[in-house]
Amino acid sequence: MVKLEEVMDEEFVREQEGPHDEDDWDTDSESDLESEASFVPDETLYERIAALKDIVPASTRRSIHAKYETLSSWTKSGLLFGGKTLWVVSTSALLLGVPWALAYSEEQMIVEQERAELMQQRAQNEFMAPGAGEVKPAL
Repeated sequence: MVKLEEVMDEEFVREQEGPHDEDDWDTDSESDLESEASFVPDETLYERIAALKDIVPASTRRSIHAKYETLSSWTKSGLLFGGKTLWVVSTSALLLGVPWALAYSEEQMIVEQERAELMQQRAQNEFMAPGAGEVKPAL
């Protein structure tokens, strides 16, 4: 038959170092914060990110890379198409719109001159023969 005997470990019996009253603990000290602030990592951010590639499976990485390539290809194609479209629209506006605007403004000036001449003619006719254009009321 087996007999069990309890053996006390000296580490559990030994009294711990430090203050015994809870009021004596210094919880506001910044010694922990200072030690963390003085910590300078030995590796760069790129090295840390590169080390994370082992966490993501190869099939997932390939899928993400394929999606990234597709998205960048679509973006590049869209920007090229948009630039070419903008070029065509702007040159067309310059080659067709500017001459049309100049011709339209010239025609408006001619119409305005004709209107001014017509008003001058009416004013001269009125000045030369006053009352000729008026209708006299019948009594």
